[in-house]
Order: sequence, then structure tokens, then C-alpha cells
Amino acid sequence: MITMNDARPIILKLGGSAITDKAVEACPRNELINRMAEEVKRADLDNLIIVHGGGSFGHPTAAKYGIKEGFKEGDLMQKFGCAETHHMMTVLNGIVMDAFILHEIPAVSVAPLNCMVTDNGKIRTFDESAFKAMGKLIFTPVMYGDAVMDEKLGFTILSGDQLVTYLALKYNAERIVVGVDTDGIFEEDPKVNAEAKPIKHLNLAELKALQPKLGKADGVDVTGGMAGKIAELIPAVEAGIPVTVTGATKNLSIYRALTGQSVLGTVIEKT
Repeated sequence: MITMNDARPIILKLGGSAITDKAVEACPRNELINRMAEEVKRADLDNLIIVHGGGSFGHPTAAKYGIKEGFKEGDLMQKFGCAETHHMMTVLNGIVMDAFILHEIPAVSVAPLNCMVTDNGKIRTFDESAFKAMGKLIFTPVMYGDAVMDEKLGFTILSGDQLVTYLALKYNAERIVVGVDTDGIFEEDPKVNAEAKPIKHLNLAELKALQPKLGKADGVDVTGGMAGKIAELIPAVEAGIPVTVTGATKNLSIYRALTGQSVLGTVIEKT
């Protein structure tokens, strides 16, 4: 990321499970979104890139029309479903952006559909001209999981988690902060087993061993829940970029993680 102070970026992922109620379609958690914006403002970072998930906005429509699996020839309703999925994500993004602008953060929305194309689900091209120009002037780009065009599939779902790792690797991120609806990563799914033990630190080998055991998300999720999230983050950890997974629902967790303070959650490092 090229900025006026040449700082390596920090990537903040706001999980869809945190900013929406995934049990209720198109249900934002406005109070929580507003508090996250307050914490981002308080952190006062000029090297921040934000990505948010789809939660109960993008996932239900994407699942209904099978958008992730790609275009089925002749299915005009599926084309409508792709358009509706993107629209629902712009609606959620608008709610998130409202909070950032209200708190006087120079945040600018960047729709992946308009600047990225995937190839069989993986980012192939990224027109970064405007994105880099924002960085030079120290705007805060805000991207999100989206329905995008795909060279092989016609269209598909580009997850916020893949976006996070792609941007982190491309711009040599200082670190990644992931805000979720649990206090980090647990040995078992804490939503299923209340006695599940939290994990404070994971190295790369431990992360790879744990990843298949992680639970799926509540509600509809076409990107694989926590297991899918960690699978996407592994390449960033392999490149030596540390990741902090923390509970976005807890007061000051995002602020503390962004400013490098100790926080309730899981720190993931290569070694």
C-alpha cells in the first residue's frame, strides 16, 4: 500500500457474524457497528484497510441462487440472484459506511465487483489504480465480500476472508485483525460446547492441524464459517504476517487489537 507516510497497512476484517444477526435475514447490528466505528476512530490509524463480511445480507441470497458455484447456462433468475446478492452487500456496506462517516473517518467504499475478477474462485485481476490513489491521500478503503465476475464460472462469491489475505500479501501488511462473534479461536465450537477452551496463541503448524476441526457459522454461510476463514488466512500466516482474532462484540477489543495492545482472543504467528 503506497501512502504518504509509506507505512505498511493494517488490515481489519469485520466479520459478518459480528456486524449482523445471521439468524435473521438482512438484520444489521447497528449498535455494534457504531461502536466498532468509534473504536476505529479512536485508534486513529492512517494505514488502515477495512474489509467486512456479508452476514445475513449477502449469504442467504447467494445460497438461494447458488452464486458461489457459478452461472448455470440459461438460468436468468440466477443472473438476477447474482445482481441481488451484490445489491444486498451494497446495502450492508452502506450501513457500515454510515457509521464511519458519522464518526468523521475518511472511509471510501470500494466494491470488488467493479475492480476484481476471479478465476475459478481465486482473484485473478485487480484494477488497483483508484485504490492506490486513495492510499496516497490516506483515505481508508472499505471493501467487502461480494458477487464478482469469474473467468471460468461466469460469476461467483469472493469472500471477505480471501480479500483480506490477498490485500495483506499484495501490500505487505504489518498485521491482520479479525473481529468475530466469539472471543477468538477455540479448541471446539464454543456455540456448541460452552466448555470449549479458548486458544491464546497458535503457530502455523498448529493452525493447519486445527483448521479442519473448526465449526461452521450459525445461519447461512456460503464461505465456510470459521474453518473457511482460517483456510483463507493460512497463506498470510505462511508469509509471516501475524493475525489477531478477537471478539468484536466486546468493548474496546477492536481498538486494542488495532493499537497493538493485549486483547482477549487468539494471536496467530508463523512460528
